[in-house]
Amino acid sequence: MSEEKFEPVIVGFFCNWCTSAAADLAGTSRLHYPANIRPIRVMCSSTVDPVYLVRALQEGADATILGGCHPGDCHYITGNYKARRRVAIVKTVLKSLGFDDTRVLLEWISGSEGPKFARVMNEYTDYIKKRGPSDFKYLDSLGGEEIE
Repeated sequence: MSEEKFEPVIVGFFCNWCTSAAADLAGTSRLHYPANIRPIRVMCSSTVDPVYLVRALQEGADATILGGCHPGDCHYITGNYKARRRVAIVKTVLKSLGFDDTRVLLEWISGSEGPKFARVMNEYTDYIKKRGPSDFKYLDSLGGEEIE
C-alpha cells in the first residue's frame, strides 16, 4: 500500500463541553479538517476508560485522540487530570510492549478554539499518514485469539 493511498482511521473521544464544542465551532466556521476523524462525544475526558483507547486500535483504528478541557477548566473539576494520568499509563504500556505510543494523543482544546481543533486534526492526520497503518490491529495474526 503506497503512502499516498493510505487514509488512516482516527477515533476521537471528545469532551462534550470543550473539544466537541470546538469541533462544532470549526464546522460552523467552515474550517476544513480531514474526514478521517471518527468523533465520539463523551461527557468528560475522564469517562474514557483506557481500555476504549486500546480497543479502538485493536479493532482497526490507526490512532486515537482524547480531547478535553484545558487543565483547571474542567466542568467536572479534576476530570482532565484523571484523563492525563490514564493516557500516560496507556502510552507507557504500549511503548513497553513495543507498539507506537504516538498512536494515542491527548489534546486540550476549549470550546472557543475551533481553529485549534481544525489545526490539530489536520496535523495529527498528516502525522499518522506518514507513520503508515498501525500494526496493533494485526496482533491477532501473530497467533493470538480474537477478542469479542
